Amino acid sequence: MIEEIPYLAVVLIAGIGIATILLKKNLIKMIMGLAIIEGAANLFLVTLGYREGGIAPIFTNNPGGEMVLPTVQAMTLTNIVIGFATSALLLAFAIMIYRRYGSVETKNIRRLRE
Repeated sequence: MIEEIPYLAVVLIAGIGIATILLKKNLIKMIMGLAIIEGAANLFLVTLGYREGGIAPIFTNNPGGEMVLPTVQAMTLTNIVIGFATSALLLAFAIMIYRRYGSVETKNIRRLRE
């Protein structure tokens, strides 16, 4: 049971992020929900790469123990960089929408567009 705790945390965190995106009408809060989902994805990748008693995969001479998976560590680092760029781009769009419509609430933006 204790081995499933990180996976349950991933589901809980992702659920919070999805609920934030679906239930909030503010663009900034929706972007924050997306960042929460990205954090859940990072936790999931780190959890997949964990090995009980594993050693760091940075040794040139393998001391004979089981190593943690380096691929998921690289994928997590890549996901962090992509998540940062995505968040920055979405926030720039939110600033442009605010300058044009004067609001970041989705219902106000839809009403002004009609």
